[in-house]
Amino acid sequence: MNIFERTGKMALGSRLRLLTSRFTDDATKIYEMYNVAEFSPKWFPVFFVLSETEEITITEIAKEIGHSQPSVTKIVKEMIKVGLINDKLESNDKRRNVVALTEKGKTLADKMLKEQCVDIGLAVESLLEEANHNLWEAVAEWEFLLEQKSLLKRVQEQKKIRESKDVKIVEYEPKYQTAFKALNEEWISTYFEMEETDYKSLDNPQEYILEKGGKILVALYKDEPLGVCALIKMNDENYDFEMAKMAVSPKAQGKNLGWLLGQAIINTAKELGASKLYLESNTILKPAINLYYKMGFERITGRPTPYKRANIQMELDLKK
Repeated sequence: MNIFERTGKMALGSRLRLLTSRFTDDATKIYEMYNVAEFSPKWFPVFFVLSETEEITITEIAKEIGHSQPSVTKIVKEMIKVGLINDKLESNDKRRNVVALTEKGKTLADKMLKEQCVDIGLAVESLLEEANHNLWEAVAEWEFLLEQKSLLKRVQEQKKIRESKDVKIVEYEPKYQTAFKALNEEWISTYFEMEETDYKSLDNPQEYILEKGGKILVALYKDEPLGVCALIKMNDENYDFEMAKMAVSPKAQGKNLGWLLGQAIINTAKELGASKLYLESNTILKPAINLYYKMGFERITGRPTPYKRANIQMELDLKK
């Protein structure tokens, strides 16, 4: 057990498997003690559900106990072989293939529920009373929390946080012009075609964006430019700037660059006194659209656009 003191919480799964193995080993001996040695502990959830109903489908059992259908099918076949389950039944609904306990299975269920299950329940209760923490309640709580957000999702979030610490957002310099163009060309060419308006701003960002009062920010990951985004000054009574030309390299996916760039652009717009931001995109770019919504942008309609690819327009009220 000293291994878990060295690994820490990252070996939680391994520790739980070891605990499960201990319970399973004891369960096998307990079944032998009650003269049901032919009964496998892994059958119990299926067996218990069947003990509560006259007939039921394998799909319904799987849903009830949270197992996959192939797993339940395998257990049912094993229990059929020892005579505990009957699958040769005539259902009231001819479309349903149902299973049920045989007389042998019902007799065993009655015996187990009156004797073995009672003794096991009391033994577990005594164990819970001796413990400082209620494992039964803790497991239920963990199941609920993991249902809301899986361990995988939580690790992905921590990975983003750690890697985002290596991200630096800097203002555009001429040395980043190649990256500004290449990053935008990469994603535009992947999904659409480059348009005349793209070439104007990407080939001459100094003239078409910066000298007109706009800004360009660059996301550096370990000093490599892997993300860019621009604020383009608008001559519009409703909007001060357009957030445009956001592009993140596929190499930087999962490192939170898009979110960090977006937040930096929004803060820059506020510093410049802007009250509303505008953007255009395409709904095929689902991750990008989700990011914009997360930032607080809302969908609008009815504005003209110079881009053939744009089919969604959004705004962000910076005064809210």
